Formats: sequence, C-alpha cells, structure tokens
Amino acid sequence: MRPFRFAILLLAIAFLAQAVLAQSPSAVLKKAERAMGGKKKLLAPMGWSRAGNVRGTTSGQTGRFVAHSGRPGLYRSAYDLGGIEFERGHNGRSAWERSSGEGLRTLTGDASLLAQAEAEFRDSFWFNFKKQKVKVYSGGRAEAGGRPANVVRAAFPKGVELKLYFDQQTGLLIREEYRSGEILKTYDFADFRAVGGVTLPFSAVFAGPDEEVTVTLSEVRPLDTVSDAAFDLPRSSGEPLPEIVALLADLQANEDKVENLLDQYSYMQRSTKIDVSKDGRLRETGSETYQLSFYKGNRIRRLVEKNGKPLSAKEQAEADRDAEKQVEEIEKELAKKERRATSGPPDENSRRISIAEVLRASLLQNPRRERFRGRDVIVFDFEPNPNFDYKNAKSMLKFFGKTAGVMWIDEKDKQVARLDAYLADSYKMGGGLVAKLRKGASFTLEQERLNDEIWLPSYANINLSVRLFLIKGIDVRQEIRSFDYRKFSTEVKDAKVGEPERP
Repeated sequence: MRPFRFAILLLAIAFLAQAVLAQSPSAVLKKAERAMGGKKKLLAPMGWSRAGNVRGTTSGQTGRFVAHSGRPGLYRSAYDLGGIEFERGHNGRSAWERSSGEGLRTLTGDASLLAQAEAEFRDSFWFNFKKQKVKVYSGGRAEAGGRPANVVRAAFPKGVELKLYFDQQTGLLIREEYRSGEILKTYDFADFRAVGGVTLPFSAVFAGPDEEVTVTLSEVRPLDTVSDAAFDLPRSSGEPLPEIVALLADLQANEDKVENLLDQYSYMQRSTKIDVSKDGRLRETGSETYQLSFYKGNRIRRLVEKNGKPLSAKEQAEADRDAEKQVEEIEKELAKKERRATSGPPDENSRRISIAEVLRASLLQNPRRERFRGRDVIVFDFEPNPNFDYKNAKSMLKFFGKTAGVMWIDEKDKQVARLDAYLADSYKMGGGLVAKLRKGASFTLEQERLNDEIWLPSYANINLSVRLFLIKGIDVRQEIRSFDYRKFSTEVKDAKVGEPERP
C-alpha cells in the first residue's frame, strides 16, 4: 500500500504545483504591468515610433523597417526587401495593405479584423479591454521562445482571439498570437530594453500566412503628439479619381432605377444569432430563414424555416398571413402618401433617404481605386461631419451621421458593393428612454451583382450593445446570408405573395 500512497502523494504535489504556476489572468497582467514600467508610463505617450532593419527568413534579403502606433487604434508599418516595398496599417476607419508589386487594397473580413485588433492592442495594450468589451481568460501554461510562459487569452467581440505569452520569470510579454478564422499571425519578442522608464522589445520575429521576417530595432521612442495624416492610406498612382460629389449624384440618380427592378426579384435570407460561450469563443445559437420579395419597392419577409428546419403547416400558414398583412400595410401607406401628395406639398419626413444623402452627413476621405470581387470600385473612408445639422435632421440621417467606416462603390454600376461601419458615438432613441446603442457597434454589408443590372444583399454582420428603457442591456450578434436569387415577371409576383415562379 505504501507505494500506492506515495504515488497519490506525488500526483497531489504535481497538481498543486500546476495550480500555483497557472496564475489567474489578472495576476499575470498585473505582473506584466509592473515589469514593463507601470500603466501610467505605458499610456503616457500618445503613440510610439519604431525604426530599424528587417530580414526575410526565407530569402535572406534585408531592408529598412519603420512603424508608428497612435491613439485611438492607429497603426502603420512599412519595410522593403529586395527592392519590393510592403506596407500595412489601420487608420481608425479602414485596414489596408500595399506592396509595390500588387498595389493598394483595403482589407475585409478576417484580415481587416486582425488589423483592427492589433492596432487597438498597440494603442493601449490590455488596459482598454473592458471598454472594448474584450473578454479575458486563462490560457494556462506554455512555452514561447524556449521559455516557460503564462498565457492569457483575449476574445474580441468580433471573434478575433489574441493569445499573450508572458515570461514566467520576468513577467514580460514575449509572444503575441492573433487568430481570426483561418488567418494566424504571431510575434515573438526578445532583446528588451528600457525606454523612458518603459521596458519594450528591440527584436521581433513576425510570421503571417505568406511571410516571415525578423525585425531588429535601432530606435524606439514615445510620441507626444500623433497626426492622423501619418496613418492615412498611401496615395496610389494611375487613372485619376472621379469627382466624389458627381459620384454621389450618380449614386442617388441610380437608386430610382434600382427600386423599379426590385419588384422582379426574390431571394432567401438566413439570419443566425451568435453568442459568446463561457470559454470566449463564438457559437451559433439559432437561426431563421426568410423568403424576401418586394412589392412596389417595399420589402416583404416571409418566414420559411427555424433553426434549419421547415415550419409546421400551422406555422407556415401564420407566416403566410403575416406576409399578406405586410402587403396590406404597404397599400395603406401608399394610399396615405398619395392623399398627402394631392392635398398639399410632400411630407419631407416621409421621403425615402438615399445613400448619397446619408453620406452628406459624413466627411469623405482617402478616395482610391481598387479591385473588389473582380470589379473596379471606388473606395473611401467616412466619418461624422462636425458641421452636420443634427438638430433638424431626420432620425435615419442622425444615426448615420454618427457612423464612421469605409465604403466600396462599383464605378460602372454606381451601386454599393460593400460597407463597413461602426458607431463613432452613442445613438439614443427616444432621448435614450427607449434605447441607447453604445459607441462601437459595428455593421458590415456586402452585395452581389446579378444579371448585369442590380446588386442585392449577400452578407451582413451586426455586432452591437444596446440598453433598453434605461434598465436592460443586451448584446446583439447576428450573421445574415442571402442566397437563391430569382427573377420573375411582376405579374406573377403581384398575383400572390409566396413562392415565386421560376422563369
């Protein structure tokens, strides 16, 4: 029995040792804060400038490296290898990268999310995680650069996971690991030195999907001021850009044509709710699938599935009745508009708001030409216009007047191909008594070109936090995908709301 008892004792000791070594995330971050110089000193500068040399791991080619970070969420790095320049950044509205071989492109999807997460971390380390709604978890113990490390996992609201590896002995951050979808980027740090009371690395090995380079810094210095212009996209040469005012006028004029085409189209749309599990990972919690059609330019939604399963006969009958009621409401509203039109001047508040009008509530910046989904597009950043008249604006314009982001417009069709936007300031409904959308809410919309005549929604992502009636706060995460587009005759469509006839 003694050997058995001895074995149990060894297991107990090993378990206790592991529990001691696997510190809580707060303890690990607090130790790192002290090791790096303290929160006050780390956040005192408005940004950081870095310069040095870079070497390609595979090619062995060398060149110069420079990088700047700034507040809020600004980052830009550039280097050259063998005469080819590489540059990437995030200017607070859009993420981008450029090479002298492939030119400039605005990032989307996982690549954009990773760039944003890195820019926010370079800006304020982990000190703004709570404000950014980043959840922190223990990642246990691991090895990084041949040294034992405590790991902290940071789950960003949009699904990016950041793993931070801290040297168990010194407490310094020796590895960063960013992952979004299938994209993984890592930084391994070494050669730590004191700069103005802050301990930072002077050597880093960066590994991404298509590259691995070693950066050796000769200069790291804090910045007292940061210019937004330093993080703007580089100017691309080539064909001159169209006049933005004229482009928006064409966009608005084209919307009437598009609205007339809508009645001929129908498609399916699946809305999936996303939640954050206890371990900080995103998971699907339910879905609804609708058939979308249009009646006299107005959208009609008809529920056909829940959680991937068709509705029962009773449920489908109720959904069909609801679709018919939508048509009746549309007719009533159109009749009201017709009476108002014949009895006096049109009601300004009942008029449809075009995207071109929405953009007039914004400052448009950094126009550039790019290719997107095989099409020539004009891309530009936008942000709230401080001179916009919010007091007398309609509610929809007030909302979009508080957004910032980036937009892709198909240059030939004059239609929006993609929109990435976020709330730059909180938005109140009913003076905040009904609901308040919190700053940072984000929205993504992509459209697909059909039959050489129209763009229809293909993908949307909604991520927001809202407080209802001054009491309840909820988080909304939804992914919406559209598919099975159909075109049919208007006569068939007007006759019955339901499954459209195939041409």
